[in-house]
Amino acid sequence: MKGQASAYWKASAVKFRIPTAQNLVPIRLDIEVDGQRFRDAFTWNPCDPDSEIVVFAKRTVKDLKLPPVFVTHIASSIQSQLADFRSFEGQDMYAGEKIVPIKLDLRVNHTLIKDHFLWDMNNFESDPEEFAKTFCRDLGIQDPEVAPAIAFAIREQLYEIVIQSVASARESRISKKGRRGADHTPASKAGGATLDLVKLFGHRSSVVRKRKEWDVYEPIVDLLSNEEMDALEAREERNAR
Repeated sequence: MKGQASAYWKASAVKFRIPTAQNLVPIRLDIEVDGQRFRDAFTWNPCDPDSEIVVFAKRTVKDLKLPPVFVTHIASSIQSQLADFRSFEGQDMYAGEKIVPIKLDLRVNHTLIKDHFLWDMNNFESDPEEFAKTFCRDLGIQDPEVAPAIAFAIREQLYEIVIQSVASARESRISKKGRRGADHTPASKAGGATLDLVKLFGHRSSVVRKRKEWDVYEPIVDLLSNEEMDALEAREERNAR
């Protein structure tokens, strides 16, 4: 499966999309109105009708008992982020071997997670949600909010990378035209990292760990006490100010 995905990436013009089984858009909300703040992060299917956005915003405001004015702000923010995503649709992405670094540095409730690994962008069958569930199960993480946060962090970074891939593809086309057909293929940043694979979780995951990085990039998970949480939140609030 992985080899087939790689062949597809190299042999054809790959159009803009998130390189996962589900082409979902990472949406991040951070809205403050009259001193009341609402923050959330989730994924959205860009194929869903836009009418669902207002329905979602109204339901969210009702469930969380937010002021009605938040409906407009939530819907507007989602629509704006989807418009940004759709502005890239139909454009070519970078074609060629593409192994990219993914870094996790998250705090979800009392759980701190740090990890660093490589992700195979050629695998269009990968599933960040499935990887996140496996990650939490293997490390004994009980909090049900951690796995979605990990999957979102992966998708958000992949989104940023494919946007850069569009720019790389555009620059490559311009370079080829300037050199009048001279052979020019952008070099992979990883430069052969696929030859040093140590951990693959099947075709639904694209995680690659290099042998020499086992000790350096071993996953780190810490559970914070209530006192540590209070101190951390106080420091974050001071930094925000």
